[in-house]
Amino acid sequence: MSTSRRTFLGLGATAAVAATLAACSSQQGSSGSASSGTISLWTHNGGNKEELAVVKKAVAAFNAANPDTPVEIKDYPQASYNDSIAAAAVAGDLPDILDLDGPIMPNWAWAGYLAPLQISSELEESIIDSAKGYWNDTLYSVGPYDTSLCFLGRKSAFEAADVPIPTIDKPWTKDEFDDALAKLAELPDYEYAIDFSVADTAEWWPYAYAPMLQSFGGDLIDRETFATAEGFLNGDAAVQWGEWFRSCFTNGYASQTPATDGQDFLQGKVPLYYAGGWKVLQSQETFGEDEVLILPPVDFGQGAHVGGGSWQWGVSATSSNPTAANAFIEFLMRDEYLVEYSNAIGNFPSVPSATPSTEYYAEGGALEPVYEIGTKYALLRPATPGYKVISSIFDKAARDIVSGADVKSTLDQAVKDIDADIKSNNGYQQG
Repeated sequence: MSTSRRTFLGLGATAAVAATLAACSSQQGSSGSASSGTISLWTHNGGNKEELAVVKKAVAAFNAANPDTPVEIKDYPQASYNDSIAAAAVAGDLPDILDLDGPIMPNWAWAGYLAPLQISSELEESIIDSAKGYWNDTLYSVGPYDTSLCFLGRKSAFEAADVPIPTIDKPWTKDEFDDALAKLAELPDYEYAIDFSVADTAEWWPYAYAPMLQSFGGDLIDRETFATAEGFLNGDAAVQWGEWFRSCFTNGYASQTPATDGQDFLQGKVPLYYAGGWKVLQSQETFGEDEVLILPPVDFGQGAHVGGGSWQWGVSATSSNPTAANAFIEFLMRDEYLVEYSNAIGNFPSVPSATPSTEYYAEGGALEPVYEIGTKYALLRPATPGYKVISSIFDKAARDIVSGADVKSTLDQAVKDIDADIKSNNGYQQG
């Protein structure tokens, strides 16, 4: 599912566009009332007809009710979307409304791409935390949905290996998880105990494995100051995480080269699969709903965590009509469209009042546990403009560790690289 893939705009363009946007932003329209004229909207949904159909439906309804400020959609394939935004920023030609992946929002706000949102406090308060984008205590983006990581297990395998099934309220401890992997690895019908999805790329490694690091007690950066990764990504807890994660492969519990897209699980080669809510329905179709266990993250000692934050909507700093642009985002965040989003792409609504009306997340629905896991355990990635660099550095470090590199020295180098980037960008200070 395309909404599960995290892709980011590189930081190289930000310095070049910041001055351009600062100059252009002084020309944006008054925020007091909407003036007439077409409102431009860009989206990454060019290759996702189901999600794009929801946006088009909302646009048609909004335009019928607001003929003086019609919204005009331009859709891009996700692979080229961020490059298109970067080029438009350099040219001073950003759209009024744009969508963006949640973790990249601070970088775009820092670079001057985005204006603070001006939505009602009632709507802001109603949205779950993982679907709101804040930087420097200011709201810049809101999303219509989120999803969650989870483990998918084969019930028959758990019974055969005598592995207790964790619950959302009582997830596995580290020892319990290790014991489960050891027992599942002994089953003769499977090649490995688990597919950790290490074949996935893009933002997957930080999205999937940093929550485990954080559950050990480490982190990607100091979340209080965002000024250093020293002691967080290379402290004792982080080293323990790295040594444990590598042991899952050296002990033979997981393959370093699994098939892509969960095929090892779907083809019956592994009984446990670390994935996301977007793989549940396909797994249930393959094995039957009663056979597929939807399991929470592991509590490695400092609480269980999953990544949070997906695609969101924002208003550009150069919008000629920010009032109308904000009005459309409020319109799109109505329960009826959140339900349509959920039914179309399988993610859960960002406003809880919409959830009971969805096909999959209503009480007793096939994906109800995914919603419970996501809302209970979601931890946002660090809200810093430097996250793109942090993400890339962690990705490389984690891959090197799995491949056999010394854990402590690898993490020490990652810290040096992150801190050097922060210093070279003057701490990513605003203005």
